[in-house]
Amino acid sequence: MASLVDIDAEVGSEEDYEDEEEGIRRPKASNGALDDSSEEEEDDDEELAKAVAEGFIVDEDEEEEGEEEVRRPGKHRRKRRRAEREIEEEALDEEDLDLIGEHIEPKTTTKHKFKRLKQGHRQVRTAKSQNDIFSDDEDDEEGHVGYKERTEVDEFADFIESDEFEDEERDRMIEEQEVARPGRKPLTGFADIDISGFDEQTMEDYRAAFGDGNEYEWALRMQAEADETAQDDTNALSLKDVFEPSQLVDKMMTDEDNVIRLTDIPERHQIARKAFRLATRTEGEAKELLKEEAKWIADLILPKKRFDRFMHEPLTAMVGKILDFMVTSNFEVPFIMQQRKDYLIYDRNANGDVEMSDDHYDGPAPEKLLNQEDLWDIFDFDLRWNGLVEKRDALNAAYSALRDAGEIDDPLINELLPKVVNVEDVQDLMDYFHFQYSAQLKDLSLMEQETNGALKRAKTRGARWERLRASRAYTLVRAVGITADAFAQNVSTSGPRQYTEDPAQLPDDLADALLDPPEFSTGQKVLQAAMAMFSEQLAMSPRLRRFIRQEFYYSARFDCIRTAKGAKTITEEHRYYEFKYLRNQDVSEMARRPELFLRMLKAESEGLVEVKITLINRDAFKQKLYSCIVSDNVSDIAEAWNRLRREMVDMAFEKLETHIARGVKETLKAECETQLAKACRGRFNEKLDQAPYKPKGTELGTTPRVLAMSNGNGVPGHDAVCWIFMDDDGRIPENGKYTDLRPGNPEKYLPDGKDVEKLVDLIKRRKPDVIGISGFKVEARKLYKDVQEIIDKFDLTLEIDDPDEETSKVEVIMVNDEVARLYQSSPRAAVEFPSFPPLGRYCVALARYLRNPMLEYASLGKDITSINWDPNQDLVPKEKLFKYLETALIDIVNLVGVNMHEATSNPQIANLLQYVSGLGPRKANHILTVIGRNGGNLKLRSDLVGDDERGIAPAVGATIFANCASFLYLEYDETDDESDYLDSTRIHPEDYDMARKMAADACDWDEEDIAKNGIEAAVREFVREEMQAKADELDMDEYSQRLLIHFNLRKRATLETIRAELQAPYEELRRSFLPLTHDEIYTMLTGDTLDSLQEQMVVPVKIRRVFQDHIEVRLTNGLEGGIGAEQYPDGVGGDRGVDPRTVYSTHQTVQAKILYLNRKALTAQLSLKEDVVRRPFRRHLDHLPGEWDHEQEEADRKTAQAAKEAVAGRPSRVIKHPNFRAMNAKEAQEYLGSQSRGDVVIRPSSKGLDHIAVTWKVSDYVYDHIDVLELDKASPFELGKTLTIGGRYRYSDLDELIVLHVKGMARKVDEMMNDERYQSGTKAQTEQWLSTYTEANPRRSMYGFCINPKYPGWFWLIWKAGRDAKLMSWPVKVLPGGFELMKNSYPDMRALKNGFKMLYTSMNNGGR
Repeated sequence: MASLVDIDAEVGSEEDYEDEEEGIRRPKASNGALDDSSEEEEDDDEELAKAVAEGFIVDEDEEEEGEEEVRRPGKHRRKRRRAEREIEEEALDEEDLDLIGEHIEPKTTTKHKFKRLKQGHRQVRTAKSQNDIFSDDEDDEEGHVGYKERTEVDEFADFIESDEFEDEERDRMIEEQEVARPGRKPLTGFADIDISGFDEQTMEDYRAAFGDGNEYEWALRMQAEADETAQDDTNALSLKDVFEPSQLVDKMMTDEDNVIRLTDIPERHQIARKAFRLATRTEGEAKELLKEEAKWIADLILPKKRFDRFMHEPLTAMVGKILDFMVTSNFEVPFIMQQRKDYLIYDRNANGDVEMSDDHYDGPAPEKLLNQEDLWDIFDFDLRWNGLVEKRDALNAAYSALRDAGEIDDPLINELLPKVVNVEDVQDLMDYFHFQYSAQLKDLSLMEQETNGALKRAKTRGARWERLRASRAYTLVRAVGITADAFAQNVSTSGPRQYTEDPAQLPDDLADALLDPPEFSTGQKVLQAAMAMFSEQLAMSPRLRRFIRQEFYYSARFDCIRTAKGAKTITEEHRYYEFKYLRNQDVSEMARRPELFLRMLKAESEGLVEVKITLINRDAFKQKLYSCIVSDNVSDIAEAWNRLRREMVDMAFEKLETHIARGVKETLKAECETQLAKACRGRFNEKLDQAPYKPKGTELGTTPRVLAMSNGNGVPGHDAVCWIFMDDDGRIPENGKYTDLRPGNPEKYLPDGKDVEKLVDLIKRRKPDVIGISGFKVEARKLYKDVQEIIDKFDLTLEIDDPDEETSKVEVIMVNDEVARLYQSSPRAAVEFPSFPPLGRYCVALARYLRNPMLEYASLGKDITSINWDPNQDLVPKEKLFKYLETALIDIVNLVGVNMHEATSNPQIANLLQYVSGLGPRKANHILTVIGRNGGNLKLRSDLVGDDERGIAPAVGATIFANCASFLYLEYDETDDESDYLDSTRIHPEDYDMARKMAADACDWDEEDIAKNGIEAAVREFVREEMQAKADELDMDEYSQRLLIHFNLRKRATLETIRAELQAPYEELRRSFLPLTHDEIYTMLTGDTLDSLQEQMVVPVKIRRVFQDHIEVRLTNGLEGGIGAEQYPDGVGGDRGVDPRTVYSTHQTVQAKILYLNRKALTAQLSLKEDVVRRPFRRHLDHLPGEWDHEQEEADRKTAQAAKEAVAGRPSRVIKHPNFRAMNAKEAQEYLGSQSRGDVVIRPSSKGLDHIAVTWKVSDYVYDHIDVLELDKASPFELGKTLTIGGRYRYSDLDELIVLHVKGMARKVDEMMNDERYQSGTKAQTEQWLSTYTEANPRRSMYGFCINPKYPGWFWLIWKAGRDAKLMSWPVKVLPGGFELMKNSYPDMRALKNGFKMLYTSMNNGGR
């Protein structure tokens, strides 16, 4: 360190250099310890030099402050040198001291120069070295100057003696100077005393009096340690200093993430439960609470499982055991499913935890009561239970605090609090508690604040009611004759009948007698206040709320009432039309169709409908409420009071109806979202639960060699056929493109395409097991047919090793591309295959999907929600949807297992670790990190928990190891003595002894063989001698009985797993690869579902070719269609009609009705008959009588028809042009939604007969509406001969306008969007990208373009001139022949970018 200090000191400072120029020489130490330079202190350097020149002496306080702020890293070495010097001085005699006396003073000066260096610029130099990291030339120059000054430093060595030092330091210097003076030898230490004549006793007395010089060594050592700690804390960089908080969250590197990573509890359990803060309980209380929870969950599961009531007892016991696994043992669902499966099976003969007497059970045994989905439900129910208990504990704590203070003792809370079964019940009690005792809670809060010394303003909630309770007017409330809870008991029949008593006065008279000014100054005010108070008491009654809520769940009626906006917006083609007039739906119907109810709520949020929830028998129910509060007396007074009581019941019921209906709606919404998310999970599970494609003649689970091909959009002459070949190891040794794969036709003398021979040669050379084909359009089906024809024509067969297996041709299949579409444009694909085009990356994903679908789905992460699992999945929040999809991924990954040898070397396999039981993304990353530190490989499963003897650090704790061990397997190596065969199986390490015993029994080993060879050798013998068949002879019942009797373990089903794994470790348990159905291929290639495109729908079609007897058309989704001559309009075709070729032309778009849809062949038959097309399509809605408001529907239809007739009174225009449509702007946008960029609709204009509107598609969801002014019109209804746009562009006809103006702008939009600087996101996303780029490259500027959807035809040019610069933006307008920026026109993107740079430079130079 001393050498490092000297090297730093040799660099001359700017301060020294400036002093030298001014003729001022600053003192330099002989060892080169110079004051360093500092960028932050440059302003002070000149003042400092001036102060030194004037003889200014540095202040002591400043010097002390500088010493505290900056510490030299060599302080330990300095202390060591000082101690060594003292030892040497003790050993010197007087003559030696005389000889070196003259040199002590320079030493002292050097000492203090060293101190000045220490206080100076160490910290600043560090900062400068970071900022000037690229300034090599400047560093060299400074080093040269420093060397020059060092050679002249000694002649000014005495200059620093004028500095003023601390008192202790100055005294020590004086003492050293006295020692150095010849002829004067004062006794300043042990070195000056001649101790040669002292005996041992004298020396001991001397040391006792004066010490040995080491009395304060402990203080110096502590101070040095404190200085080192302070320096480390000051200079050490933490992650917070390097990354933004949002980056730390994204990278999972926060302190909270580290806690999750290192805590020995499953990661998903920690995250799910972190929101709950449950009270601490004793072991006994926790067990009782677990029993209560088990009963609560069993009550929820029993109706869904459709079990008989007598199964409640074993189900409750089973749920209790599972909760014990989850809560107490912290086991995750996959572990319970695989390693505790015996506890999911009910066996009446078992002596375990879930058994039942034979008197109640006559069914078969054993019976599996719960499946894996039920386990996930139990986990979710446990979280809901925690929320319920947390609220209940909070209420109980608040109530206990008031009760212990002697304030209250409420029988209602005492009775109902232990009986709460849902969050609504707890919330009802909480509302009642705060309403009833708001004043006491306020006083208690003030007392606590005074105790804690923090006074805050108390909440004034309920102050109105407290004033009423304290006034005379409250007497009128008591005079009602019955309490709110007594009334609730009457309604719910939860106790004996409570009778109402009438006062002796009329309500008005009693109110006049209870005036309490100023607030209650009249009888009317007293009466109104009393009615409001009593109705509020009724509305806050938890008993009444619970009863009415139950009544709503049993007898609620859902009515969907369309709003004025919905009447116009929801047409018969709208997705909301099926419930526009829906009436009289009950809760069970809504629960059976969760997507319907969620769409209703979505429509309500859009202001199109109102979903009303009322009781079916509302009037009868209110009459029941009246009967429970009125008195039986017959008199005018009794009648007046009963009338008042009914009014108060009406007031309370109106509040309760609104409150409870809102709660029922939210509860039902959450349940419907859950059901829909589960449906998505089920479909995802089907996709995950399929093994890799199995080549013929191989075992299930064998990965195939794949040739993947795609023609993209399949546009002839534009899109080539990309292909890649993936070998057995997943590598891609060959890839390429074909442009012509059309099979020839000898009958028509058509030769094969030029690339057919290349494809045949490729197949013969590479010998793929399967050819996978997919694409974006229907043309992919043509490629599929062409390749099949080539395979058949050239008789290309599979290579099969088994001679007994019959040879077959190479199979060609259509591959599901939902993962490939996401992968091709992902950053991961760009990193893995930077040289591949997007379509090539698409083919890579197709091949990988055939090799392992699960692996491809897992690689998507949260993007898995982008795949369409259900047409209505957009009604479920993405977070909730991902939560349920993730559970399916967790289930299948743990079923398949993860090869740890591959996980340490293959990132795609490593990605699966986060889904393993007990793990998560944080713990998975931690495991790989620890394995890397341990050498990069895993020998045994047990190495995960570490091995001190072998120097292996633990990667997981005991709980996590128990969860994940059986799902992480290692390939067995017979040649490696350390390798364990059981580590390659699904057998859990806790069952290794049982597995070894079973292997020994299968090998017929006796106790002597086991003692001789060891039980571990039995497994090796079992594998080596291939005795797997003998395992079938083992008696599993006997094993299970022994375990149950001796260890109280239920392992019957687990033993079957052990036997199966001994015979075939980690056998493929997934279903065979599922080929796509015809409907799935139809949806994949067209984007339409069975509902979105149906027969009898009227759709736009584009004419391809026109013949006398038929017309070939193409639908917007790519389907090919045909229109026969019999479906021509009247007067077209036939013997007497006009030639269809004179009516219809190629590329013309017309409206046609679908008569037949062939989803297998991807074709359609259509009609152009006017009467057929005129009949609108109506979806079939099956409703029971009374469920559809036909009267309202008919009234709305008449109103719409009247509006159309009123509009029809105005003249309408018809322009003879294939792009003309009688549409408004919204209809034009909907029509162009599925069209390509640049497509046009010409339509009438609302500005009058001398205007037309041209709508063209700029980009997805961006449409430009161009106003065209017509000039030189022959008549109001004819098209003008001159068409002008904005007074700037003039055209002679519509075709010229479309080609030169619209298509010209579309070409420029394409040029903009294909530019390397274009960003496809929003303006905010582009700004974020620029900020991220400049953060990574602080000294660079960057710019980019993005679309401005608010103003179609405009783009944003956004730039950031360095990391610290502000984001700036200019608008860019697209012109028919170029771009416009800051009123300057540019013909192309290159000119635009160069023009921008010139404008920016000019702006910075002060120009315009």
